[in-house]
Amino acid sequence: WLEAHPFHYVILDESQVIKNPTSETFKAVRHLRCKKRLCLTGTPVENRTMDLWSQFAFLNPGYLGGVSYFKERFANPIERNQNPDAAELLRKLVFPFILRRTKDQVALELPPRTVKEVWCELTPSQRKVYQEYRDKYRDQILEQIHDEGIKKSQMKIIEALLRLRQISNHPRLVQKQYPGDSGKMDSLVETMETLVEEGHQALVFSSFTGMLKLIQREIKKRKWKHLYLDGQTKDRQELVDQFQKDSSIPFFLISLKAGGAGLNLTAADYVLHVDPWWNPAAENQASDRAHRIGQTKPVFVYKFLMKDSVEDKILELQNRKQEMVSQLVSSEQSFFKSLTEADVENLLDG
Repeated sequence: WLEAHPFHYVILDESQVIKNPTSETFKAVRHLRCKKRLCLTGTPVENRTMDLWSQFAFLNPGYLGGVSYFKERFANPIERNQNPDAAELLRKLVFPFILRRTKDQVALELPPRTVKEVWCELTPSQRKVYQEYRDKYRDQILEQIHDEGIKKSQMKIIEALLRLRQISNHPRLVQKQYPGDSGKMDSLVETMETLVEEGHQALVFSSFTGMLKLIQREIKKRKWKHLYLDGQTKDRQELVDQFQKDSSIPFFLISLKAGGAGLNLTAADYVLHVDPWWNPAAENQASDRAHRIGQTKPVFVYKFLMKDSVEDKILELQNRKQEMVSQLVSSEQSFFKSLTEADVENLLDG
């Protein structure tokens, strides 16, 4: 129906949604007829350089070449080889078409945001489970890489990293009958107790709804007020309004995927990230739920990280590998596709 109408302007808000060129959404918007086109987004590159190609294919078809050409000329050199020349050329090509203003430029009155890493220790019982799973996956994956190559081993690698991240949070996420404790849960609850005593409101983000449920149990034990939002939540705005208006609710538990964008929660002055996500931009967007126009208090962001675990190693690996298009985007390169066998060994090493 929309395709039949000639438009003067077609504007895509949150245009990173069309990042996948094989998706029906991408194909549909390219069929819209119009004289002018505009993309609005805070994350033009969310996961990989191809995200940028998809949006330019809508804005100015053909400008960055076809998919195969773009991958060969830009995506692969930038993501796999961290080639600065390819990144600089792409920056020069897209720069004339980008109007960019950061939040610091727009919202001069915005209070400061402080980010703190909170390092936790594996408890003895937690370490035992972690080492058991790590050793099991390490043997399986290195054998599979040797037999089939690293590309065919990616699903197993992702599964291993997922399980080790869950154990770093709490072993109960992989062993429901696990009787022991969790160093991260202990540290998190201790921080939450302080926030309650001092009368703060906090957003608590995790990429695992199972972890949010475990945190919810601890909250209920202590009879603290709280709200909960994940992908199954229907009355999102009602919960947001409740949190914004009632300062006696200290915690809003939110799944990173469901609540990382589109929510205004400036009543909170603390943001607690229970676990690191592959994409720093996703974490930043989640923190921005509290640190946005309308916020009058300084915002403190706490990132809970487990020492001597895959979380520790993931951050090291990201720091070594993160070379994206300078001055253009704030995201990470395609994480899994850039892993080498040596990287996998390091991630799963003791």
